[in-house]
Amino acid sequence: MSVNDTAHNNNFNLNRQVYQRLKLALSLGLRRQVFFAVCDDLHLRNQVAARLHSTLAYPVGQVLYQPSNAQENSSPAYPRLVTLRLNLKDPNLIVQVNQWLANYPPPIIGASKDTPGRTSPIPAFQIVGVEQLTKEPVATQRLFLHYLRLSEQYFSTQESSRFLESNLLLWLPRPWLSAIQQSAPQFWRCRTGVFVFAGEPTPATQNSHYSERFSNSRSFDVDNLEQSIADESVPERQLRTAATELKSGKNSDLPARTPANNLHHTQGTSPSVTDLSKNVPQPMEFTIRSGSGNNNQLLSSLSHISSELTELVIATINTNIVENTEDYLQPQQILLEIEELHSQQVLGEVLAEAYHRLGNLYRLRIEQGESTLENLMVAIIAYQEAISYDETSPQIPDILNDLGTLYWMLYRTPPNSEEGHTYIEQAIEFYQLALNTISRQTHPETYARVQNNLGTAYGDLARFSHPSENWQQAVLAYSEALNYRTADMDSLKYAACQNNLGTAYWHLGQYNQPIVHLKKAIAAYKEALLHYNPQEEPLKYGMIQNNIGTAYWNLAQYEQPAENLQLAIDVYSEALKYRTPENVPNACAATQNNLGTAYWHLTNLSQITKEKRQKYLQLCITAYEEAIALAHSLKGNSLSFDLLASYNNLALAHYQLVIDKSFNGDKATRSQHLEIALDNHLQALNGLSKQPEAYQTTFAYVVKTIRAFHNELGIQGQNLALSKVPRQLLPEILSKL
Repeated sequence: MSVNDTAHNNNFNLNRQVYQRLKLALSLGLRRQVFFAVCDDLHLRNQVAARLHSTLAYPVGQVLYQPSNAQENSSPAYPRLVTLRLNLKDPNLIVQVNQWLANYPPPIIGASKDTPGRTSPIPAFQIVGVEQLTKEPVATQRLFLHYLRLSEQYFSTQESSRFLESNLLLWLPRPWLSAIQQSAPQFWRCRTGVFVFAGEPTPATQNSHYSERFSNSRSFDVDNLEQSIADESVPERQLRTAATELKSGKNSDLPARTPANNLHHTQGTSPSVTDLSKNVPQPMEFTIRSGSGNNNQLLSSLSHISSELTELVIATINTNIVENTEDYLQPQQILLEIEELHSQQVLGEVLAEAYHRLGNLYRLRIEQGESTLENLMVAIIAYQEAISYDETSPQIPDILNDLGTLYWMLYRTPPNSEEGHTYIEQAIEFYQLALNTISRQTHPETYARVQNNLGTAYGDLARFSHPSENWQQAVLAYSEALNYRTADMDSLKYAACQNNLGTAYWHLGQYNQPIVHLKKAIAAYKEALLHYNPQEEPLKYGMIQNNIGTAYWNLAQYEQPAENLQLAIDVYSEALKYRTPENVPNACAATQNNLGTAYWHLTNLSQITKEKRQKYLQLCITAYEEAIALAHSLKGNSLSFDLLASYNNLALAHYQLVIDKSFNGDKATRSQHLEIALDNHLQALNGLSKQPEAYQTTFAYVVKTIRAFHNELGIQGQNLALSKVPRQLLPEILSKL
C-alpha cells in the first residue's frame, strides 16, 4: 500500500465519522442551530449533501399512503431538509430561506372538526454554492458578507421570523470560512458546530456547480446482480474432525441473500425496479451536450419546484448525455412542464402524473445500469412528490414498491457507509406500505412481487442486526409470495422465489432448529430445481445444485453424517457438470472446494473402511487441487472461498494420507505427499501474517508435518523438510521439534 493509499483510507474513515456527527446534529430536532460544513473537494461535498438529503429530507412516515377513509385535509409530504443554492445575484440567506418558506408554507396536519391541527416542523436548510462567489465581482462578495453580518440578529434576538425556527447548514471551502471569521465575526459567533471534511481542493477550472456528480462516478455494478443465486463464501478455516468444528456452519459458495427479480431479467439477486411497475418509457442513451450552462440557468430559475430536485436534475443533465436533442431535453422538458402546471394551479393528480413521468424516466436510466446516487435521488424525490399530490392514484402500490427498491439500491450504492441499515429499513417500510394498498385477490402477481422484494430486504437487514428475527421475517415474506406466485403463473419466477426461500431457511438454520430449517431449505431448493431446464439454464441449474449440496453438508453436522455427506458429494458432482472451468471458473472453483471439504469429512467418519478412506482422501486431494489451480488461473479475481484455507486443507489431506495406517506407498511416494503438504502449509503461512490466530494454527501444522518427515523418513527426511523452510522460521521451528 502506498502513502497515497494510506492517506486516502485515513481521509475516508475521518470523513465517515464527520458525516455521522453532522447527520446526528441535524437529526436531533433542535431549533436555531447554525452549522458550518467545511469541504474543499466539491465532489465530496456534493456526495455528502446528497447522502444527507436521502436520509433526512423525506422520512418514510411522511409519504405514507392515505387510505380512502383518511382525513380529507391530509397534506402532501413536507421535507425536513431543503437544499438551496446561493443566489449569486442577491446572496442574502435570510431572504432566500424566507422566500422558499413563502412559496412552500408548512402545511397544517392533524386538523379535524374538533381539533385545529398543528403546523408541520420548519425544515432545516443546507446552502451550497458559496464557492461560486469567487468568480463574482468583489462588490458581490462584500454584499454576501454584509448580509451575514446583518443576519446575526436573527439568531441572537427574539425577532419574529420563521428563520428563527429553522436550522442552517452552510457549506464552505476553507478560504470562505476564513473570510467569514474575519469579516462577519458576529455571524461566526452564532455557530453551533463546525464539521471539517478532508479532501483536496477542486481546481477552479472545473465545473464546481452543485450539478457535479455526487457519487464521483462510483456507482454499483448491476452486472454483479444478475444471478439468481449469489455465490457467497463462508469457507471453513481448517479441516477438523471434531463435531464442534462442524457446528460453525461455514462452507464456501453458499447462497446468501440472493433473491429474484434482477434488473435485466425476471429472476436475479435484487428486488427489481424493472419488475415492479409498468408502462416504462423505451430505453434511451445520454451523453454530454455543449451549451448546458444556459439550460442550467433556465432550470435554476424555477420557483415552484424544490431546489434539491432541480439541482439533482441539473447534475444528471451535465453528466453522460448523448448528442441527441430530444433525449437531452427530456428531463428539462418535464421539469419545465411541472413548473408550468404549478403556475396554472392544476389539480393534484395532474401534477402527480408529471412527477411520476419524471421518476419513470430516471428509473429507466437506473435499469440500464446508470444507478448513480443522483439518478436514484431524482427518482426517489419525484416519486415522493407524485404520492404527495395524489394519494389515491391506482399507481400508488407500484410507486411505493419502486421507492422501496430505490432505497434498497441506495444501500447497495458504494461507498457503502454505515447508514446502510437505515436505507434497508426505509425500503422495508415502503414495501410494507405497498402491501397495505394491494388487494391480493385482484392483483396476486403484484402482491407476490412485493413480498419477494420484502424478503430480500429482510435478508440484507439480517447482516446488520437481529439475524435470526430478520431471516424469520424473510421466510415469512417468501412463503407469502409463494401463496400467490404459482408455477403455472410463471415457472421461472416461482423457481427463483423457491430458491430465495431455501436460502432464507439455510441462514435461519444457523441460529435455531438447524435440522428442521435445513430440511426445509433442501425441499425449497429441490422444488426450484424442478423448474430449471439444465439445457436452457445450465448456470442457474448448477448453482441450485451447489446450494443443495451445501445444505446437505450442513445437515451432516446434526444427523446421519455418512448419508448426508454422500448426498452432498453427489449433488456437488452434478453441479460441476454445469459449473465448468470454461463457463464460470469462479463458481467451478468454489464447488470443487466444497467437494473437497465434503470428501474430507466423509473420510474422517469412524464407520468408513480403510480402503474407502484412502479412496476418499485421493478424491479430496483432487478436488482441492482443481479448486486451487482454477484460483491461480483467475489471477487475483475475486473468489468466493478462502484460498489460504484451501492451501491448508490440501496440505492436511496429503498429510493424513501418509500417516494413515492403511497407506502402503514407498518412501518416495511418502516423501512426495509430505513435501506437497509442507509446501502448501508454507504457502498459507506466507499470507497469514496479519491474522495471528490463523498464523499460529498453520505454524503448528508446519511443525507437525516436519515431525512426520522424521517419523516416516528418518533424519534425512527431516533435513529435507528443514531445507524447504524459510530461514527466518528455523529458530522457532527447531525449538519445537
